[in-house]
Amino acid sequence: MALAVEHEDVHAGTSVITLRGKLMLGEECTKLEALVPQLLNSGRKNLIFDLSGVTHIDSTGMGRFIDTYSRLAPMGGQMRLAGATGAVRDSFRVTRLDTVFSFYPDVEAACEGLR
Repeated sequence: MALAVEHEDVHAGTSVITLRGKLMLGEECTKLEALVPQLLNSGRKNLIFDLSGVTHIDSTGMGRFIDTYSRLAPMGGQMRLAGATGAVRDSFRVTRLDTVFSFYPDVEAACEGLR
């Protein structure tokens, strides 16, 4: 399944980005690559990624989160990952990125405390 990327602004400075499908090397990953700078330029400094619909992730997909985290940190923003399970969650664990990124069971939990 190709990657579907949708986003919704939930607060003045917060957007939820919903991903469904395979987050891997290819044309689909460039959608996400283009969306993040666009959201940051429009004043969003907190990004929540809903990964509950992601079925596969590779190093390119992981790189998108590293890039986003690197862009948000200097701005005082936050990146939160919600709903990652199975092989997707294991990929973050194996790479030890689970010690860097904040994980939440669902989008609602990830939104708590952000404004």
